[in-house]
Amino acid sequence: MEHTEIGVVHTKIDRADPEAVAELSRFGVATVHEAMGRVGLMRPYLRPVYPKARTCGTAVTVLLQPGDNWMLHVAAEQIQDGDVVVAACTTESEDGFFGELLATSFRARGCRGLVIDGGVRDVADLEGMDFPVFSRAVSAKGTVKATLGSVNVPVVCGNALVRPGDVVVADADGVVVVPRERAAEVAAASAAREANEEGKRAQFRAGKLGLDMYGMRGPLAELGLRYED
Repeated sequence: MEHTEIGVVHTKIDRADPEAVAELSRFGVATVHEAMGRVGLMRPYLRPVYPKARTCGTAVTVLLQPGDNWMLHVAAEQIQDGDVVVAACTTESEDGFFGELLATSFRARGCRGLVIDGGVRDVADLEGMDFPVFSRAVSAKGTVKATLGSVNVPVVCGNALVRPGDVVVADADGVVVVPRERAAEVAAASAAREANEEGKRAQFRAGKLGLDMYGMRGPLAELGLRYED
C-alpha cells in the first residue's frame, strides 16, 4: 500500500495507538502543527461547515472521482469506532458528495467526522446532529454512483499526504495530519508545548511584554529600529 490505486478496498490497515489518539484529541490544530515541526497542515480552504466543529481520529481514506460519491458508501463498511473519513478527489470537484444520510450511516459505524477536499450539503442537518465535517465547499449539487475510486489508499487531501490509520485533528484553525507512527511522540510534544505556553500566558497576564520575554530588543536595534518622542 505504498502508492495510490484505483478500484481497490484495503480492509486491513494499521491504525495509530488509541491512547496516543486520545492524548492528541486534547490539543488544538495549531499546537499539534507547531509541536510536529510545522508540517502536516492541510490547505486553509478546508473549513468546518458549522461553528465549533472539531474532531480527532484515525483516518479511513477515500479516493473519489469528480461528481461521484460511490466510494463513500463503500468506505462506510470499513469504518471502525474512532475513525475519521478523509476523502480526496482525482481532480478538483466541489459537488455535494456528502450529506445527512451518509452522516447517519457513518455515525452508526462509530465515525467521528469527515474531512473532504470537495463539497458537502445538508449543513443545517449536520450541525443539528453535531457530525463534524471539514470541506472545500458547501454545494447542493448532487452526485452520481458510476465510477470506481478506492478506499484505504494513500491520498493527498488539501495538499497533505494522508495514509490509512494516520491521525487527523481538525478544529476552527484547520486540519492537521499526524503520521500514525509519530502519534505518541507528537502528543508528548504537544503537551510540553502547551505547558510552556501556559507559563508565557501567566507572564503576559502580569504585564510582561513579548519584546522582553523573547529578547527582541537587541535584534530590532541591530536592524535599525529607533524610538522617537
